[in-house]
Amino acid sequence: MNIEAFREYCLSKPGVAEDRPFDESTLVFKVMGKIFALTSLDSFPFRVNLKCEPEKAIQLRESYPGVQPGYHMNKVHWNTVRVGGLVGERELRAWIDDSYQLVAAKLTKAQQQSLEGCQ
Repeated sequence: MNIEAFREYCLSKPGVAEDRPFDESTLVFKVMGKIFALTSLDSFPFRVNLKCEPEKAIQLRESYPGVQPGYHMNKVHWNTVRVGGLVGERELRAWIDDSYQLVAAKLTKAQQQSLEGCQ
């Protein structure tokens, strides 16, 4: 998956918007205003930060050499994933889905109902 495919996949989810709140080179994806994924437009190889359940975060780091504790993030809840040969597209899509769901589950009931209307 390249950065454009990553962007398109994130934006295909209900209630998602992209933003650059930190600087021009950090692309952030939010569901109802809450971050679930981000990447640097300047990084090579391409890397993404994704939210993850703490136990699963550890398991992924132990199982995949391309998964590390979240760079500049809470390392308990975030992983940095080096995209490419070390991580397949299917796995990356599943991890994006998980990150999205974790954040969406913490939204208010009204926000969650609004998301259901976006589908």
